Amino acid sequence: MKKICIIFILSFLFISATTFVNPPEVEITNGLVHARIYLPDADNGYYRGSIFDWSGVIPDLTCNGHSYYGQWNPNYAPRIHDAIMGPVEDFLPVGFTEAKPGESFLKIGIGILERPDTAAYSIVPPYEILNGGKWEVKTNPASVEFLHTLNDTAYSYVYKKTIELIKGKTEMIISHTLKNTGKKIIETTVYDHNFFMLDKHATGEGFIITLPFNITGEGGNNELASIDKNQIIFKKTLANNEHVYYGDLHGYRDSAKDYDITVENKNTGAAARITCDKPLAKLSFWCASSTICPEPFIHIKVNPGETFSWRIFYKYYSLKP
Repeated sequence: MKKICIIFILSFLFISATTFVNPPEVEITNGLVHARIYLPDADNGYYRGSIFDWSGVIPDLTCNGHSYYGQWNPNYAPRIHDAIMGPVEDFLPVGFTEAKPGESFLKIGIGILERPDTAAYSIVPPYEILNGGKWEVKTNPASVEFLHTLNDTAYSYVYKKTIELIKGKTEMIISHTLKNTGKKIIETTVYDHNFFMLDKHATGEGFIITLPFNITGEGGNNELASIDKNQIIFKKTLANNEHVYYGDLHGYRDSAKDYDITVENKNTGAAARITCDKPLAKLSFWCASSTICPEPFIHIKVNPGETFSWRIFYKYYSLKP
């Protein structure tokens, strides 16, 4: 995993920039939180890659005079994975290990993809999409609903994802349901990458990540950041080529109460809290100078004919001066 992360960083540094023209989008607001959301589209969508769920890309969200997401990577092309923005989700592949070169596997929120060779699964190369399913979008003033229907020989599903700004609160809920309409069990883990850009400040001193348990784990970079009981704190402002990565953090219990993460920028007062109604299956953390990313995973197992549901809650707030 560490090698994958390093390759991911290298792609951020060296991929050439490409411009894009007016991808389809929608704006929603509850009067307190304002968000701009890109819509999935196989021809003109902002993101058309093979790693992240195509729904729910948020290039801009503001609340209480603070901004929370944005274009953290100046380089862009629709299939560059690290050009994506916002609290986007990555479902780990289903059926990849069993597939032979030329055969297919599943990525929820994308569709049926082809395994090109015997190499291990990687987040770096794009995989060919064989069956992208059908996307439908319904919008309301304070919410947007995505429906992805996939019908294929082995794996089929109906996946609904709704982003809703809660009336009278500085909160957003991302609700999901996954109905298995195929022949095989769908079992995977999914994590939210949470590409925060708190007021677009460079990651460094004054940024603090807090959890409800004491954290243990290897990795990171002691010159840049360190673990202090239940927090990750930064010692200096990161340069463009610097990053911090903890691939597997521990200390959480099998309880949804431990899926409780706060990210704060004490320099500007921008802060966010993330909770979920499912327990953590894994916890990672990655950041670059322009983005900060707690990566909480949950486990999903859906038998044919069954449905699995989960919700992620975001509360945006300002720190007291």
